[in-house]
Amino acid sequence: MDGRDTDLKKELDATLQTRRELGEEYESALVDSFLEKVDQRIDSAVERRVRRQVAEQQMVAARDSRSPRSTDSFGERFGFGIVSLVLAVPLSAIGGGVADLPGLLVAWAGIVGVNVVQAARTTPGLFTRRRAGKDDAWED
Repeated sequence: MDGRDTDLKKELDATLQTRRELGEEYESALVDSFLEKVDQRIDSAVERRVRRQVAEQQMVAARDSRSPRSTDSFGERFGFGIVSLVLAVPLSAIGGGVADLPGLLVAWAGIVGVNVVQAARTTPGLFTRRRAGKDDAWED
């Protein structure tokens, strides 16, 4: 039993004692007074819970707004892929012409690297693995 429950119990005891002293003619007024105090307690408890939930929602919203989001549209991603492939042809020719197979491999490693960085930038969490098991919200 916490402090609020003991306070409410004291209020009830005082109301009952007052009813005994004053008689039945004041009973409805005493009950109304006690119920008003109970209503105030309930209202304050609900208000605290609502404030706490609103604060939690604001914190979640603030965290989400700070996290990186994909701002690129499909057209931008598609365009990046097309430009990457178009530039791959001359880069492959230059790399293969200058340094044969190693030059060709370096050119394609650069092309793949640029595309991986673009994919990671536009899709946060793309390369992170989800852990199964205890993080699953459906399991108890």
